[in-house]
Order: sequence, then structure tokens, then C-alpha cells
Amino acid sequence: MTLLPPTDSDTWIGLDDQTLPLTEALEWVNQPECGAVVLFAGNIRNHAEGRENVTEVTYESYEEQAIPRLKEIAEKTRIKWPQVKRIVMLHRIGKLEVGETAVIVLASSAHRKDAFSAGEWCIDTLKKTVPIWKSETWDDGSDWGLDAQHITELDELGSLIEVDDINQ
Repeated sequence: MTLLPPTDSDTWIGLDDQTLPLTEALEWVNQPECGAVVLFAGNIRNHAEGRENVTEVTYESYEEQAIPRLKEIAEKTRIKWPQVKRIVMLHRIGKLEVGETAVIVLASSAHRKDAFSAGEWCIDTLKKTVPIWKSETWDDGSDWGLDAQHITELDELGSLIEVDDINQ
């Protein structure tokens, strides 16, 4: 798999088993009318709750559900923050080592408040609603990540993630 930026959309989403194209995403999201570009990169760290010396993480996804959910997150983001120009949500799948980037989320807008709020909402909603799970390997064993949770439908979030909550 190789993630390429779209030529017919302002939303770039995808899953890949290769290194995420961070530089290309940063260049793609930056547009002349945008004074703000916000980038979130989630990297593999060497520990997790109760698990010291994590050496690798393996991500699995139900791609047939993940891609439509990522699209829905982008659509709802544009409703909440109509000034957002471009959105990127890319996630790695497969085995990753400490220090590698697992997920990137970028948002561009004319102003920083919209870009920050949209970017934060995208990553928080992705983690709650997109079927992507991780298995961690550490010194004493391996198992699913302790923060694995039931996947929530985007509509079930309701007032859990409201624009007013984010802007406070």
C-alpha cells in the first residue's frame, strides 16, 4: 500500500503498513488561504500503563469500516468548523517499533483556533470511533493495549464531543 494525496478532494484519509508520508501531508494541507496548519503525530512510546519497556506495537484494523468512519469524521469536522480547508487522517497498521509514527492528523484553516479545535476533535473522535486496535509487546509479554475500548458509533458520541466543550 502507498498513501497518495487526493487530487479531487480536500480530505486525505487512509491506512497503510508503510511509514506515513508526514512531509508530503504537511505540504499538501498547506494552502495559500490558510494561515494555520495544525499537525498531530502519535508515536510509539517505550511504555504503557503497567507495561515497562514496550518494544513494539502491532495495529490491526477493520478497513471496510475504518475508511467510511474516517470520511464521516472529516464530514462532521467540516460542519463544526466550516473554515477548515484541508484535513488529513492517516494511520499505520501492522508492526511498529518505538519511535515510529502510528497516526497523523492535520487540519488547515485561515485561523489557528479552527485548525486547533478541528485537529483535536479529529484525533479524539478517531480514537473513539474507528475500528483500529493495538497489541503491545513488552519485556514480560504481549497483549492487547489496555486502552482498547468498545468502538463507539459517531452518532452515539452526542454531547460528549461538542464544539462548545472543545472551545473552552
